Amino acid sequence: MKRAEKAERIGEILDDLYPETPVPLDHTDPYTLLVAVMLSAQTTDKKVNEVTPELFSIASNPHEMAKLPVEKIKSCIRQVGLAPTKSKNLKIMAEMIVSRGGEVLPDWDYLESLPGVGHKTASVVMAQAFGIPAFPVDTHIHRCAARWGLSNGTNVKKTEKDLKGLFQPSKWNKRHLQIIFFGREYCPALRHDLGTCLICGWAATKKRIRDEMRRGSRS
Repeated sequence: MKRAEKAERIGEILDDLYPETPVPLDHTDPYTLLVAVMLSAQTTDKKVNEVTPELFSIASNPHEMAKLPVEKIKSCIRQVGLAPTKSKNLKIMAEMIVSRGGEVLPDWDYLESLPGVGHKTASVVMAQAFGIPAFPVDTHIHRCAARWGLSNGTNVKKTEKDLKGLFQPSKWNKRHLQIIFFGREYCPALRHDLGTCLICGWAATKKRIRDEMRRGSRS
């Protein structure tokens, strides 16, 4: 089966499983989404949603965040990974946004120039806050795309390029969330039987299934 045919069938399965794709990170506007996505690096969405209410209760916009001492920000987000670095980045980022007019703009260069904001974070904000087609690739998407033979999986940049070529831009914003949901619910990284998986069972190559079974038996 060609990659394009796989992608079409996978899309049908994902649309059936996840007709609605709510953003997993709680937010109220582009700025709070940006903060939440930054905090989610090496941290679960669940944990981020547990710490952001306290943070946003005192600083839900860049003007308020810029006024907070780094230690206060750190105390609010101390349960997330890399809290010391993230608290410093949040402070500097807020100051930069304020100096540029106080608004988070739907602009790639603008977003990626902010401290702590990489291409993936910028992609999530562009897609989910502004509705601009983007295909953020996290570990779930990178893993599933490789298992399903939609990308060779050498790196996330290559995976993003391959997936963008297989799905229509109008589908990107929804499709990336659907694959994340599927990866979490049906296609975990560890102790996963590819042979019985709803998608891996027919999309993964026999070699891929054998290799993962072999790795699983050694873990």
